[in-house]
Order: sequence, then structure tokens, then C-alpha cells
Amino acid sequence: MPDTFRTPDSRFVGLPGWDLEPRYAHWEGLRLAWYAAGPEDGHPVVLVHGEPTWAFLYRKYLGPLTHAGFRVILADHVGFGRSDKPTDRDWYDYDRLVGAFRAAVAAAAPSQPVTLVVHDWGGPIGLRWAMDDPDRVARIVMHDTGLYSSGARLSEAFTRWVDHVRDAERLDIGALMARSTESDLRPEVIAAYEAPFPTDGSQAGALTLPLLVPTSDDHPSAAAMTAANEALLHFDKPLIALWGADDPIMPPFIGEAYAAAVPGGVGCETFPGANHFLQEDVGEDLATRIVRFIAET
Repeated sequence: MPDTFRTPDSRFVGLPGWDLEPRYAHWEGLRLAWYAAGPEDGHPVVLVHGEPTWAFLYRKYLGPLTHAGFRVILADHVGFGRSDKPTDRDWYDYDRLVGAFRAAVAAAAPSQPVTLVVHDWGGPIGLRWAMDDPDRVARIVMHDTGLYSSGARLSEAFTRWVDHVRDAERLDIGALMARSTESDLRPEVIAAYEAPFPTDGSQAGALTLPLLVPTSDDHPSAAAMTAANEALLHFDKPLIALWGADDPIMPPFIGEAYAAAVPGGVGCETFPGANHFLQEDVGEDLATRIVRFIAET
């Protein structure tokens, strides 16, 4: 078992708009946090966060989705939120991230097909899980994410971000969130995003994930991510891309390309006034659109 940091529970008291209590799955000696809201017999909607966020990112979705009768499932990736955080950056790799996510979903939604909603690094993790076991997925919603394929090029904004992280010893999580949203985040919201990471070692995952994005075919993550991407391009169940119109890191043309290429794609819709962390900017609108997407499909 790796050296691990477990964020004290006191860091998560009184967060704005968030009162879900964690439940825990266990995987390779690590404790993984997941959360649930809504009726237990409702259709499960699994919301998958990315980097450097945690399940709190989706708090604005909870009302619309649960009022529509859905069971909302959220999980904190290993290294994030209330999940355990290995402190060695070398511990993190793509296979482990997917393995931990698989364990959390198995505990939270053990059998029935789910609606999968993925964002940022939640895409490479959640989409690979889905393509490994497509019978577990009824439909997919993509938010500002994607998978590597051979010859793909990163946006200039993302390349600058990777270069910054490569040499960083600590991230300013609050500043990152503030500059990647169009809305003004209240100080208590900024504090909620910073809550999981009170020490330098606790940020090992947040510092490492950007470097796990393939930049060439010989990158350690490239083969598995390319295979998942190829499988997604043959996915014949409904898929919609809901995108931040003002996202420089994952521009809308990426969502448009997936919606056009995937057999089950029903389109890409962009949301004005929404940046990369579009859940903060237009969260209620996105959740309402997801409710309608499920009804339509």
C-alpha cells in the first residue's frame, strides 16, 4: 500500500450547497469516497468529475436530477475529494485511476445500466470504464472532455497548463477554478475546492494527472486511451455533447467531432457564458438538459 494522505473530515464541514455524506468502497488498501442522492430505485445517473475537482463540482445538478426521480451517483477519484490520496506522484497511472473508479461504481451502482456524465479527466477514466463494459451504460453525456487518438494535438491552453504543472510543487486550486469559470466564484466555493488538499503531499494526484494525458503514441497512457477512443467511435447508444462555449482548454469543436463521429451521437450543444468548469457557470441548465436527454432517449 502506498504512503497515503486522508483529508480530515473537518475540512468538509459546512460547504455551500453540499450536504451529502460519503460512503466508502475499498480498493487495493485505499478508501474511495462515493455519494448518492435521490430514490434508490431511480435510474442511476453517474456524474464523473475531473482534475483538480471532486464530486462537489456537480452540486447544482442534484436538485433537477433527483426531482426528476433519478438516483444520482458521484465518486471522488483516488487522490481527490474525500478519497485517499497516495502522496507519491509516481504511483498514479491511467490503469490505477480506472481501476479505482471501477471499484467505486461497483459499490454504488452494482448492476443496472447507467447514464454516464463525464467531464475533463472524468472522460478518459469514465469512458474507458464504459467501453470496457458497454452493457453497463445506457447513454453518455460528454462535458468538455475527450480521449487521445493517434496523432492528436493538444490545445495551446492545455499545453501551457501541462508545462506549468510539470515544474510545480503545489497548485493554487482556487486560482485555477476562478480563471476557468465565467462566473465569479464566492470565497466559500473556492474554499470547498481547496478543502481536499491541505498539504503539499495531498496534491500528488492533482499535480500528476495532467502529465498522464498522452502527447504522442509512445506515451504510457496512449495505447489504452486510443483503444477506448476507437471503441467509443463504434458506440451505438445515445451520446450527447454539452459544452462550454468559452472553453479554451477543450474547445467546442471537440464535442462537435464526437457527436458527429459516434453512431449514437445526437448532437453537440454549446452553452454561452460557460468556460471549462461549466458546471459552475450553467449547472442547473445542464442538469435540466440531461433530464430531457434521458426522456428523449
